[in-house]
Amino acid sequence: MKKALITGITGQDGSYLAELLLEKGYEVYGIMRRKSSADFGNAAHLRGRVQFIYADMTDLVSLISAMRISQADEVYNLAAQSFVATSWEQPVATSEINALGVTNMLEAIRAVRPGAKFYQASTSEMFGKVQAVPQNEQTPFYPRSPYGVAKLYGHWITKNYRESFGLFACCGILFNHESERRGLEFVTRKITDAAARISLGLQDHVELGNLDAKRDWGHSADYVRAMWLMLQQEQPDDYVIASGETRSVREFAECAFRAVGMELTWQGEGMHKVGIDETSGRTVVRVNPAFYRPAEVELLLGDPTKAERVLGWKREISFDELVTRMVQHDLELVRQSLR
Repeated sequence: MKKALITGITGQDGSYLAELLLEKGYEVYGIMRRKSSADFGNAAHLRGRVQFIYADMTDLVSLISAMRISQADEVYNLAAQSFVATSWEQPVATSEINALGVTNMLEAIRAVRPGAKFYQASTSEMFGKVQAVPQNEQTPFYPRSPYGVAKLYGHWITKNYRESFGLFACCGILFNHESERRGLEFVTRKITDAAARISLGLQDHVELGNLDAKRDWGHSADYVRAMWLMLQQEQPDDYVIASGETRSVREFAECAFRAVGMELTWQGEGMHKVGIDETSGRTVVRVNPAFYRPAEVELLLGDPTKAERVLGWKREISFDELVTRMVQHDLELVRQSLR
């Protein structure tokens, strides 16, 4: 029985990955930070099936202990300060977790189980001000946020340890991926939750930032499968994981409101644009300049050709299905709260 250690197991990707590994017969260990009260997040339903270990990415000693306890064959580093907007408010904390935390995890592996395979969660935010469209493994990086910069350090230190110490270390350059388990602080979940509440008469409108920002969106369940496939290869390498399609925030909102029977039309430009429900004439989307980033990432579009060819990976959940699933999930959550 293989053993796997997942950092960030309480998050969206960590919980989906844990489910996948359990299905494949792994013994799964998950790292979680100690708080005043236990917070299992998205992994609460896995209690009794996963062995949880208290540790912190900024504390090397605790990570060494986690490696000794788990004796992991595979380590998936998904822990991060994962909200881009917060990285401007907490740049030092973001760097300590997303950059130096990766080094700590790699050092823990070197100290305890240098033969373990390591996966680092890199991100399309490293491309930032894109230098080519679409973006692939050879596209130069140009991060546009403290989050992207910190993640780029984590990406390069992983490659460095692979080349310097011979570790089996892979980076997955994952483009935006969402799910029903996405946190409410992220724009996608903010939109689907608002669509559900507005359709049920519990909310008047939703305020968004740059409607023209374009992203390459997929579903987390598809993307964690790619993580696992990377660590099953004979040689470690880095892969872009993406849908190969780009959609704007405006298109995401249109799809979400369509899932609750509302067709949006748009009036105004830029920061004055509003989305109006065609049937009722109500304004249900407004632009709020406060939600614009200090340095915007305008367009992300990934080229997953290498992952499809080498890993045999392909996404299975379409953009429309992704958004519809999120809206339906939020509708059910809101209805339950009213009972």
